[in-house]
Parts: sequence; structure tokens; C-alpha cells
Amino acid sequence: MAVAELWETLKQAIAAYTGLSPAAFFTAVAVAAALYHVVSGIFAAPPPPRQRPREEPEAEPLPPPVQLGEVDEEELRQYDGSDPKKPLLMAIKGQIYDVTQSRMFYGPGGPYALFAGKDASRALAKMSFEPQDLTGNIAGLGPFELDALQDWEYKFMSKYVKVGTIKKVPVEDGNTSSSPETNETANAEEAKEKEAETAVEAEPAVAAKES
Repeated sequence: MAVAELWETLKQAIAAYTGLSPAAFFTAVAVAAALYHVVSGIFAAPPPPRQRPREEPEAEPLPPPVQLGEVDEEELRQYDGSDPKKPLLMAIKGQIYDVTQSRMFYGPGGPYALFAGKDASRALAKMSFEPQDLTGNIAGLGPFELDALQDWEYKFMSKYVKVGTIKKVPVEDGNTSSSPETNETANAEEAKEKEAETAVEAEPAVAAKES
């Protein structure tokens, strides 16, 4: 009841002071509020510029790879990442690659840090982190392991720069040591030659018995 009386009083007041009906009055108020909102948006001060995030300092560009030529395994160990001023090197099947750009993987503290400064062909083929597998000797590996090693080699050839080779170590007879595959082939050929010689020596004895 009080609300109805208040509404009647308000309508009478609107009609008396504005000469408008309540509906026309509230329509005019709504239009005025909309206009104010538009005009204030046009003339309002622009928002402050957004603060740019701080840019991280750019990493220093890597020096170009240095060609080493032939080095022995002892010299290669000097490039295991312990000296940040030297490039980070690693070898596969006697071929040395500069992996400095992947220091997060092959540098100190990286998941493959044990491979740096070494020919880790056997370890890569077997995906082994055992010290005895950190060698370039791949004798006795199975076909699946050799395929895995080949994949690693293709990856290194496509991603990193080759900077040298591991020097072959001389053996006692004065010849340079060769790869394990070459040694196995030579041993097989030598065995065949011995068998042939034995067969030739046995022929006279067989002929004497027949006579």
C-alpha cells in the first residue's frame, strides 16, 4: 500500500515539475544517460600505455666451428665442456662434430654429458651410460644397435658441423689400426688362407696313400 502511494506521489511530482508523463520522463533520463556515456568515452583521457615486458638479454652468438683436423682421443677429451672457452665436441664412428649449440644436452649437467669429448659410438648404439661403452669400438653390436647408431650419425651429419677425425693409433707391426669391421674381415680372410694352405699340404699325403 505504501509503495503504491509513493508511486502515485512520484508521478504527480514528475508531471508537476517537468510537464511530462512518467513514461516520457524515464525515457528522457535513459537517453540522457546513454548520451553522457558516449560523450564521456569520446573525451576521456586515453589509458596509460602498457608497460613493455623486459626483454631478456640476447645470448651471445656462438663462434664459428674451428676445424681441428686429426686429433687423438686424449686431445678430444679436452673438449668435453669443462672449459667454457673451448668448443664442445663429440665423435661418432671416428668423425668429430661440434655440438656447442646443444650444450644443454652435452655440456656439464646435461643428460648426455658423459658422451662429450669422446667417441661414444658404442654407447649411442646401445643407449648405454656405462663407462665401458663410452668407446668407438662397435665390434659385436647387433643389427638393431647398428641401425640405431646409423640414425644417430645421420642426425649429427644434418645438425652439426664436422670439425675433424680421430687419429688412428699405430699398432705393433707398424700399420695403422683400422675399424673393428675391417679387423673382423681381415681375420676371416686370414683363417680362410690358413685353411687353404692346410688343404694344399695335405694333398701330397693323400696322393701317396692312393698310389
